[in-house]
Amino acid sequence: MLAVLSALPLAVALLGASKPCPRNCQCYDSDLVDCRARGLAHVPHSLPHGTWLLDLGLNSLTELRSHSFSGLWSLRVLVLSDSGIQLLQPQALFFLSFLEKLDLSHNKLPALPSDFSHSLSSLRELHLDHNQLQHLGSSSLERLENLEKLDLSHNRIQSIELGALRGLSRLRHLYLQANQLAALQEGTLTRLQGLEVLLLGQNHISKIETEALAPLHSLSLLGLERNRLEHLKFKSLLNLRAPSTHLQLSANPWTCDCDLHRVFSKVLRVRRLHVDDYENITCRAPLQLAGAHLAWVDGQLCMAETATVLVITVTVLVTVIAAIVMAERNRKKN
Repeated sequence: MLAVLSALPLAVALLGASKPCPRNCQCYDSDLVDCRARGLAHVPHSLPHGTWLLDLGLNSLTELRSHSFSGLWSLRVLVLSDSGIQLLQPQALFFLSFLEKLDLSHNKLPALPSDFSHSLSSLRELHLDHNQLQHLGSSSLERLENLEKLDLSHNRIQSIELGALRGLSRLRHLYLQANQLAALQEGTLTRLQGLEVLLLGQNHISKIETEALAPLHSLSLLGLERNRLEHLKFKSLLNLRAPSTHLQLSANPWTCDCDLHRVFSKVLRVRRLHVDDYENITCRAPLQLAGAHLAWVDGQLCMAETATVLVITVTVLVTVIAAIVMAERNRKKN
């Protein structure tokens, strides 16, 4: 009797692994399940427990309910792209402790539930691009300690709560382009020492705080093109301590003045910083320089200031000499 009871869990596991393929899906050796573009309104209940890859893309799921993937302990890759998903209920991704890749791109998600990452500690790659996310809270991503690639591009993200990315200590690629971020704040990128690629193009960024980039010790590419940068602090970029960082800064509304000339002159002399698109950086202001390439006019930007300083210097010098001459004349008269 004891032997029968001890064999029971194994029999249950084998029975679960031998589940038939869900209707309208195709199964390959019971571990690759293709349910793509089958007109499904919900996740099939009869998925084999041994499923390793599940493709549910191009369906009409609308929402993922609690425990939608119960029993799929072997799942490593889950594709849910382009399925009209608008809501993730609490514990919708429960039981996926060994999942390594999750694709939720091209859906209609306005937000992530606070427990989104609680069962996803093994996840290495997460695609959330082309959704309707507006804000990243501090708890949604906190358990993704093994994540290496995070794609949040083409959303409507206006703010990232301080600490929202603090748990992503192994993150190497972060894509945030085509959102609505207005500034890069100090503390946003804390603990991302291993980050290699940060894409922030096509946002509304007009300000980069001095210490915002300081934690990024491994950054090799920083994309800031097509934002709203008019000026830039040299120290903000100097705080990048990576051995070699390539910068993309074109298509911003730069105000070409002597201060900007000084910043870029210094940046171009720092060996570890490389402005890849310097030749394509153009002026938006002042009006007489609108459309001009910074590389063509940078030598002229400080001429007026230099001339002003020279005039002041000469004026002071003449005044001092005149005062000395008058003092000498008065001395001789006395």
